[in-house]
Amino acid sequence: MTKIYETLVFSKTGPLGRLELRRPHRLNAVDLRAADELLELAKAIAADPALRMVAITGQGRAFSTGIDLKDLGAGRIEARYFEVWERALRLFETMDKLVLCLIHGYALGGGLQLALAADVRVCTPSAQLGLPAVKEGLIPGLGTWRLARYVGQGRAKAMILRGNMIDGIEAQRIGLVDHLVEETNVATAFEDRLADYAKSNSAGCRHAKALVAESFDSGFEAFFARYLDQQGRALTAPDFSEAMAAYRGNRAPDWG
Repeated sequence: MTKIYETLVFSKTGPLGRLELRRPHRLNAVDLRAADELLELAKAIAADPALRMVAITGQGRAFSTGIDLKDLGAGRIEARYFEVWERALRLFETMDKLVLCLIHGYALGGGLQLALAADVRVCTPSAQLGLPAVKEGLIPGLGTWRLARYVGQGRAKAMILRGNMIDGIEAQRIGLVDHLVEETNVATAFEDRLADYAKSNSAGCRHAKALVAESFDSGFEAFFARYLDQQGRALTAPDFSEAMAAYRGNRAPDWG
């Protein structure tokens, strides 16, 4: 199943969904239509019980350079853009699917914000990552909220307040990206990562995602209660029965 939008394409094969940003002539910069389409698609993905994993990529020479500065400068970006964009990102961050993205070329501004809303970031060594919004007189969205969770408050402030870029090697060193893949083997290496995470993508895995997302926001008792609820859900899910059957049969589990 494939759905084609004006600015992106989504395809679905079994439990895997693939979202490709498709404005390569603008380095996948995000205009108002692109933000609207991303939110519409994020809602559909989140509501699809058959999907377990989502792969996000960008067509052409970049993952995404964020908000379309040409449209912004021409007054074609309405203020509602910023809420629409963040609502879309929050859905990817909280949906009951594992979300992996492949960063190449540039992941700037909203592009990096989208990557931060993913669960796993795969990146090329030469990719350039940054949140340069302050140079345009703006705030880099909820990158101000997410970035410190991955790299610490000090590094987050340094990146945000300077608006500078770092490459993929430095991004991995500070914990901003999870895996580096060689420039000459990007597509195959990303597929390998998807397959690797698919092996552990049980209901328990996705409940764990939900808990980790809340780990900085709850006190112990509230988090403990939430954990017990999620563990109960994991124990009664078909995936747990399959995991135990696989263990007894000395085989890999089949998550369907």
